[in-house]
Amino acid sequence: MTLPDPVALAIPLFGLSIGLELWLMRRGGRVAYEPRDAAASLTMGLGNFLLGLAMAGVVLGALTWLHRFALFEIGYPWWAFVAIFVADDFCYYWFHRLSHEWRIWWAAHVNHHSSQHYNFSTALRQTWTGTLALTWIPWLPLAVIGFPPDLIIFQMGVSLVYQFWIHTEAVDRLPPVLEAIFNTPSHHRVHHATNPRYLDANYGGILIVWDRLFGSFVPEDRAEPCRYGIVKNLGTFNPLKIAFHEWLALAVDVRAAPSLRGRLAILFGPPGWREDGSGQTSRTIRDAWARRQGRPAA
Repeated sequence: MTLPDPVALAIPLFGLSIGLELWLMRRGGRVAYEPRDAAASLTMGLGNFLLGLAMAGVVLGALTWLHRFALFEIGYPWWAFVAIFVADDFCYYWFHRLSHEWRIWWAAHVNHHSSQHYNFSTALRQTWTGTLALTWIPWLPLAVIGFPPDLIIFQMGVSLVYQFWIHTEAVDRLPPVLEAIFNTPSHHRVHHATNPRYLDANYGGILIVWDRLFGSFVPEDRAEPCRYGIVKNLGTFNPLKIAFHEWLALAVDVRAAPSLRGRLAILFGPPGWREDGSGQTSRTIRDAWARRQGRPAA
């Protein structure tokens, strides 16, 4: 069965959506663009697309090799598309969560969070190093279960296309039943926010149910507008610095670590962790905020 590339098909829609947001911005809507920031995001998106084409064989090859040992031959019946929808979203949740909890994967993912604006162009600010960092490992078990490799790749693309539209401030909240099940602009604004109460929350791809199930869901509070970016903003629109700054910082910190345990913890511990306890992680920032609010720490 030949399946299309959802991302390639959606590229014209991405362009039209950015144009619509710009039109809304001129009319005074809840949208903000900074030309240099948007240009950096579009450059990151183009680089991701081209590198994705070059590296696609790596992921497909790994999935194809593992599919030789599949427990079942699922094929392409209608229910396989339903099952891969749920299974892919579960894998995406754990990839995304670990990309915030393991610094080695955060180094590949941080560029997506580096914009201090939140609009459709931000959705295109994608990694250049995710494939090399092996962030696709959570999907490998799907091939062993028996899903065809091209069906897995197809659904990964569907998820990426879906997540484009949730990168906007132009859409407020959807009806409660949709907010309870799906990842929405409101939920994803929280994910991109640097407010202490919002840090490291709402990892879902298409569905928000995994966050509710695994305790990582935080609702958007209208009384506290989201502030976007990363805890220590870059102050640059240079795509090379956006793509590689955290890898360079990671290399410096690993080299400076006084022990093997410290080096491993820097690689697989949360961003900001230091062996001497001097660092700040998302958890310590949230806990400090909670104490100031008179709330129990996490």
